[in-house]
Amino acid sequence: MPDFKSINQPFSNTINIDGNSYLYFGGTAYLGIPQNQDFINLYIEGIKKFGLNNGTSRTNNIQLGIYDEAEKVAAGRYGAEAALITSSGYLTAQLTLKAISVSGKVIYAPATHPALWLIDQPAHQQAFKDWKKETVSLINAAEEKTWVLVSNSMNNLIPEIYDFDFVKEIRSDKNIILVVDDSHGIGVNNNGMGAIVNLPKQENIENVVVASMAKALGVDAGIVLASSKIIDKLKSTNTFIGASPPSPAALYAFIHAGDIYNKALNKLKNNMAMFEDALNLTWKFEWDFPVYLPGETNFSQRLLQKQILISSFPYPNPTDEILNRIVLSAWHEKEDIEKLIAAINF
Repeated sequence: MPDFKSINQPFSNTINIDGNSYLYFGGTAYLGIPQNQDFINLYIEGIKKFGLNNGTSRTNNIQLGIYDEAEKVAAGRYGAEAALITSSGYLTAQLTLKAISVSGKVIYAPATHPALWLIDQPAHQQAFKDWKKETVSLINAAEEKTWVLVSNSMNNLIPEIYDFDFVKEIRSDKNIILVVDDSHGIGVNNNGMGAIVNLPKQENIENVVVASMAKALGVDAGIVLASSKIIDKLKSTNTFIGASPPSPAALYAFIHAGDIYNKALNKLKNNMAMFEDALNLTWKFEWDFPVYLPGETNFSQRLLQKQILISSFPYPNPTDEILNRIVLSAWHEKEDIEKLIAAINF
């Protein structure tokens, strides 16, 4: 059996191990940015302009202007009033929750990513649809006025995209801060806009989107999309003040990659349409999201015999059954999808 735990090459549509080439349908590089040569060229251009990294705090008296510029571009690109960018999605989630959690009582949705936990959260196996009903009833009957609801925008493993319109059912005299982790949706879902466009717009609801930029967007950084009031609050925290920012070269590439992201997303959509046309209706997937669950336990081994690698591991616990998922990317070519379809239908 080849050693798939010690791969020494970049992930792409193919992986070469022990002289054998495998088609790869896993990971989270939905737009294929790590292997997008136009994006790589922008990154190199950014390195030449700004160097490899910047180890100074964003509050230093001498600053690179690229950070403020990237935040303005991000806010405009994703339809937010303001944005904040840090060096990782985890850091972004932690500084956001630490700052916002003091505003009201915190409630976590099922399967909320551990990056958003302030302390270890108990295992939460409840279905999202049941949780949201209980949450509305709880808040409406409680004396507390301000509540912080924390959730992923989706469960990318199942997959399931969540609808947050239920928050409108909460009494209007309650103040709701809705913190949504959109790490797997930003750049892909809703024509690349992510979850922010579908969050409830109401006077008593403050929407805060946090996300890793390392997945679809291909940048080792984290982002917050929120009101200027929230962003100003986050930028005054000790966590933000004390942390080094991400690579300025990466943000230079992000700023100038609008057309690259759009072209990659269009290619991904074409790959998805081609694959979905051949799918058995018993498979589980969400429209506009490139992850597919066959539900067959030994599915990965059957594909491995055809030189195809997919995501396959126990979920949600190490002792549970194997969860098999096929993940499509913009780095896949038409021929890759055809080979995958032929292997599935064999």
